Amino acid sequence: MDNKKKNRIDPAEESPDLYIAKLGYFGAALATIGDGIAAVAAGMAVQQLEKTSREENRAQTDLIKQVEQMQKQIDQLTYKLDKLDRKSR
Repeated sequence: MDNKKKNRIDPAEESPDLYIAKLGYFGAALATIGDGIAAVAAGMAVQQLEKTSREENRAQTDLIKQVEQMQKQIDQLTYKLDKLDRKSR
């Protein structure tokens, strides 16, 4: 039982340099974990922006198709109106 107590190192007995080195190591580990989390978050943001961009492109393509279809309908109606106008003269 006395051996266990003797093998333990009391933090108050550690040298300041060793304590500072351990704190530095712990800080570096936390920073690395933080960088990893930041990288994952950035990747998720890129994926979301790509998805949003694709959806906007699809919506814009759909709108262009609708406008083109409407233009065709307008052209057809204009042609029919011109035809009716000619007949009425």
